[in-house]
Amino acid sequence: MRRNRRKVFFRIMEGAAVGLVVLDALLYGALLRPLRRAAAEKKQEVGQTRSRIQDETMRVESLKRYLAALPTASADIKAFVHEHVPPRRWIFSRASGLVRRLAEQSDLQLSPVSYRLDSSPAEALERLGVELTVEGTFSNLLRFAHSLETANEFILVRDFTFQPGEKGRLALRMTAELYLEP
Repeated sequence: MRRNRRKVFFRIMEGAAVGLVVLDALLYGALLRPLRRAAAEKKQEVGQTRSRIQDETMRVESLKRYLAALPTASADIKAFVHEHVPPRRWIFSRASGLVRRLAEQSDLQLSPVSYRLDSSPAEALERLGVELTVEGTFSNLLRFAHSLETANEFILVRDFTFQPGEKGRLALRMTAELYLEP
């Protein structure tokens, strides 16, 4: 009888052990795995949030530096416009004087200069288009172009072409824009 009781006891224990293993597998599949997955997703989300916070913090610092420089930037812009951008009433005489002076300094022959005023309401400054042709040696033409680009006026050379000129000289046809206050 004792043996039967022992066999029954061992079978009950085996059944209980198998039941615990099955219960453990079910709990792992039903609870632990989804919780681990959710924890990994939350960890990734926290990492992304920290990264965004770091990026935004850097952006805020950049904007703070920009705001700190803003009062002086406005004054710097006004000073630049005052020093380099002539008012509309002086632009034609200043452009003509600049072109003639630089052509004389570069020992070039200046053909008639044409001007075209272009004002666009979307832009803060108006533009005066200048088309000119000068004749001379290649080195003098380069000196003239360099002098024009580096002039104290706010001028932008848009296009230039070299062409054969008269008496074995070269001609430089140039289009530039001067900016002026509206």
